[in-house]
Amino acid sequence: MIGAPCALDHNGRVLPTDEIGRDRGIRINPSVLAADFVNMQAELSRIATADFVHVDVMDNHFVPNLTFGLQMVERIQATSPIPLDVHLMITEPDRWAPEYAELGAASVTFHLEAATEPVALARRLRSIGARAGWRSSPRPRSTVFSTCSTNSTRSS
Repeated sequence: MIGAPCALDHNGRVLPTDEIGRDRGIRINPSVLAADFVNMQAELSRIATADFVHVDVMDNHFVPNLTFGLQMVERIQATSPIPLDVHLMITEPDRWAPEYAELGAASVTFHLEAATEPVALARRLRSIGARAGWRSSPRPRSTVFSTCSTNSTRSS
């Protein structure tokens, strides 16, 4: 498209676009927390052109909110026209994160400070077929970053 707007990466190179002209360097991941839960399937169809649907899983222990559990995420996965990006804000992600990957989530993100073996967990998620991501709270333990940067390997 001549004259179409484009985006540049941090080195000034033009980022590619998809078939409807979206910048592939930017992903659109609307959160289901903003959805009408009674009409979840209709809400998911409204965002069918997004890249992922973002699902925040909170357990009322790691964070003071309670949202979805495995069963609800499984139903969202079954009815969503787009892949799931699951963000776990829970205690025991080492135990639960692989189950979200096994039900088909395209991406599973967990908090470093909640995991006992974050590098092993990330590898496990990738071996199941999900992208693995990690987040940290505003004041992470410095040893978590040290451990992860020492033990992690970059994969393509």
